[in-house]
Amino acid sequence: MIKKALLASATSLLLLFFALFSCSSGERDIAQEQQEEGMPSDFTLITDVIPDAILEIRYYSSYNFVGERIDGYMAPVAIMTVKAANALKEVSDELAEKGYRLKIYDAYRPQRAVNHFIRWAENVEDVRMKPYFYPDVPKSELFERQYIMARSGHSRGSTVDLTLLDMKTGKDLDMGGVFDWFGELSHPDYENITPQQKANRLILREAMLKHGFAPLDSEWWHFTLKNEPYPDTYFDFPITMQ
Repeated sequence: MIKKALLASATSLLLLFFALFSCSSGERDIAQEQQEEGMPSDFTLITDVIPDAILEIRYYSSYNFVGERIDGYMAPVAIMTVKAANALKEVSDELAEKGYRLKIYDAYRPQRAVNHFIRWAENVEDVRMKPYFYPDVPKSELFERQYIMARSGHSRGSTVDLTLLDMKTGKDLDMGGVFDWFGELSHPDYENITPQQKANRLILREAMLKHGFAPLDSEWWHFTLKNEPYPDTYFDFPITMQ
């Protein structure tokens, strides 16, 4: 009996060892660095690069599909890799000449925030924000339809969610749908919107593609730098005023 118990214990320890080392060594090193140093040196506040960018950081507030501040959002600021922020500056400069300013909803997103989304999605009884963001989608299907996923490109640091503000009117351009709406209305090529709304989406899309960003086929507001510096790394340092 003692031999069997020792064998079972050794087997459990071996399985634990393999589980701990199943991720890449690079990801482990990054996680340790974040605990010690916070934001890596090649990340930046977007407003340090684009001072006139408007920030409406939804996950710092309670006005989002969860209905509360999201883990890791300790300040209402937007962070990106320096490379992505510089590319976004080119977008901003071009659109400013046409009378528009960038309004940013989200950029870098810590993995702990994604984990918060997962916990929320698993609690199917919490539907307090359903009328505002997913009235036509059962919460139980959010994983199946990939509205909620275990990993987000935002955590790699070179993805941004944004819209445009018209400097003449002082109002957001009408994109025919709101940020973080779960449904076909959010697809960039959705047809059942007005010609002006389609044109407004195209203004943003064309400028982002011109300066090196790739779109997402399910969200008109979502773009990722094509040649992102961390294509396989998911960061977890918190968002603070650094």
